[in-house]
Amino acid sequence: MAETDKTNQSALHVMSGIKSQHDGIGTASVKKFSKRKPLVIDQEEYICEIRKGSRLHLAKAITFIESTVTDQQTIGQQLLKSLLPFTGSSIRIGITGVPGAGKSTFIESFGKMLVDKGFKVAVLAIDPSSSVTGGSILGDKTRMEELAKHPNAFIRPSPSAGTLGGVHKKSRETMLLCEAAGYDVIFVETVGVGQSETIVRGMVDFFLLLALTGAGDELQGMKKGIMELADAIIVNKTDGTNEKLAKKTVAEYKQILHFLAPSTPNWITPALAVSSLYKTGLNAVWETILQFQSKMMSNQVWQNRRKDQTIDWFKTMIVNKLYDDFFSSMEKKQSMKQLEQLVREEKVTVSQAVEELFSSNSKE
Repeated sequence: MAETDKTNQSALHVMSGIKSQHDGIGTASVKKFSKRKPLVIDQEEYICEIRKGSRLHLAKAITFIESTVTDQQTIGQQLLKSLLPFTGSSIRIGITGVPGAGKSTFIESFGKMLVDKGFKVAVLAIDPSSSVTGGSILGDKTRMEELAKHPNAFIRPSPSAGTLGGVHKKSRETMLLCEAAGYDVIFVETVGVGQSETIVRGMVDFFLLLALTGAGDELQGMKKGIMELADAIIVNKTDGTNEKLAKKTVAEYKQILHFLAPSTPNWITPALAVSSLYKTGLNAVWETILQFQSKMMSNQVWQNRRKDQTIDWFKTMIVNKLYDDFFSSMEKKQSMKQLEQLVREEKVTVSQAVEELFSSNSKE
């Protein structure tokens, strides 16, 4: 055997392998990352399809609205602006309740009743986001499986993404898109009862609070202020062996509501018994909502409330914009990091650190 062959057989020999880009060979053929091209869509097509009721185009438009990518946000806002003249004709219903009250089951039963009556129903279901990962399960399409299959229903689960009040910060704009798509009734299902439920009250026409039987026990965990936000209280799961106790609970709520200030002027908040399982009491809820609408529109409360809500939304968006701009500044991030360390070491007070942060902002 030749000497070169013996060398090649030694333990120190490394066989020549397949040439690869990973070896630094042929780097000229490596694809370079290029800047992503701005998204471009046919806006006229989207507007036309959304007006026709295309759930696909509506879902995509909502994705643009909720996106954190600048060009997608721009497209979403342009679509919304074009569709604004076609909004405002729906009944907006907010639904909240303690965990286990059966919000999703109620919405599915109520929604199915409405679509059977010929209405188009949209459900904006908000799922809580993880404070650790930021993710959400978004399982409402699974919980409302039958309603989701109906051609006149649209269910859009969205993460709360840390927004207070159990709603997504783009829920208002999503609601307008659904109105432009021809949905007559829009439900906003919140995460649950919380201290910031006034946010939901501030974006809907009618606010429903779902409760369970045993008012005395439940009121221990329910704040008075939340009950005062409601335009109606629904005692759910009025069926089977629970029916007698549920009706007793309704009577107890009626007594309690008599001593509370109503959410809407010249309106007496009712307490109603409902069984989402057996579909009983649902018509009474719908009649109550229609009575509320008729009465509030006749005295301009309905119209004025919506105008006030739009102004509140405008002010909220200003705060959100200031917040985003503030924390997107690299100078602010560096200043905050330094001040955080000083606060941690107790060299300055929190108030002093905040004053320093904003005083540096005015100097820039």
